[in-house]
Amino acid sequence: MKRISIEERAVTLAHYIIDSKDTVRGTAKKFGISKSTVHKDLSQRLEKINPGLFLEVREVLDENKAERHIRGGMATKRKYEKMKI
Repeated sequence: MKRISIEERAVTLAHYIIDSKDTVRGTAKKFGISKSTVHKDLSQRLEKINPGLFLEVREVLDENKAERHIRGGMATKRKYEKMKI
């Protein structure tokens, strides 16, 4: 993603998150950039570039935020299940 503008990157990240319902961390890993960059692109830059797309992304991010404690608990459960074997 090095040869595109910041605006193009923000829109690309937004479309990816909407389509895949991926997290900020997963998106950062997929595109090889930091979580901070993904978050800033989607929460600050995108709002100015494309407000409609920003609202769609905001819904996915809010849903991910509401579910993160569940995902964390499941990860911990898997970790300790592996240790029992």
